[in-house]
Amino acid sequence: MSRSHPILRGLLSLAGLLATAWGAMALGYRLEWPLAGLGLLIAGWILLGLGLVVALWRGHARMALAGYALAFAVLLAWWNSLQPSNDRAWNDDVARLTTGRSEGSRLHLRNVRNFDWRSDADYTVAWENRDYDLDRLRSVDMLTSYWGMPAIAHVLVSFGFDDGRFLTFTVEIRKERGEAYSEIGGFFKQFELSIVATDERDAIRVRSNVRGEDVYLYRVDMPQSTMRALLLSYVEQANALARRPRFYNTVTANCTTIVFDMMRKIVGGLPLDYRLLLTGYLPGYVQDVGGLQPGHALGELRSRGRITDRALRAGDSEDFSTRIRQGVPGWE
Repeated sequence: MSRSHPILRGLLSLAGLLATAWGAMALGYRLEWPLAGLGLLIAGWILLGLGLVVALWRGHARMALAGYALAFAVLLAWWNSLQPSNDRAWNDDVARLTTGRSEGSRLHLRNVRNFDWRSDADYTVAWENRDYDLDRLRSVDMLTSYWGMPAIAHVLVSFGFDDGRFLTFTVEIRKERGEAYSEIGGFFKQFELSIVATDERDAIRVRSNVRGEDVYLYRVDMPQSTMRALLLSYVEQANALARRPRFYNTVTANCTTIVFDMMRKIVGGLPLDYRLLLTGYLPGYVQDVGGLQPGHALGELRSRGRITDRALRAGDSEDFSTRIRQGVPGWE
């Protein structure tokens, strides 16, 4: 036996174990069977993978690989049959999808969310149709909201108009009733993707004032033409989701990568970076590509941009958006 055989067997064993682990998790997260039956199926799948490794090292590689390849093909056929849908029993906050159209400088939006949140379970449902004048668009703000580790944050983008109104877009999982978020489930087609336009007193205040998250606001340094292109790109993406649903993915289709893809098409030349995945560090990336207010260190932008306490003091006041921006560089 040549020296390459042990190396080849090792590589095949590793590939088989990885495929087995992926398959077990895919079955566990997506197959809707009774718990006992699902447990037996997953156990059988794991035994099949372990049997492949044993067979590889005992000289029965061809037969073992053929059998495993057939089983894995059946698994992939089931996996590819899972399709996203816009027709499920959704949570109230993602029950509708924002859509819009532009006519010259006028932007018409349907289903702008404007809930009055008292708790995650106690709120007043409100969906509105709104019109905006794109010629009056004056600012873009990026918000990062933290609920645990510093490396992970939810990212929102808010567009400001010179009439004092702000429109916030949030890219979120589209949870069904009774469903809870899972980072791992986000790798396994557990959730659909949603893009929702909201009032700031909805999407921002629910995080800072209701859920106890720590929220930071950064004024983005961006020409008006790029602001307009980004806003219209959000609307285009939202319309596309309304026509054709898409699965959320923890890495490839989340609150940061969707925005990154839009900006890359608008301005081009944006480099890939680990901070696009570790979203808590995204402000540092935006500063490095020249996207934040010049003349300020990142620590100062973060300190002055922390709006959590200001949001708590502002409550549900009409001037919520103005009060949370007091002291934020670029807002002056």
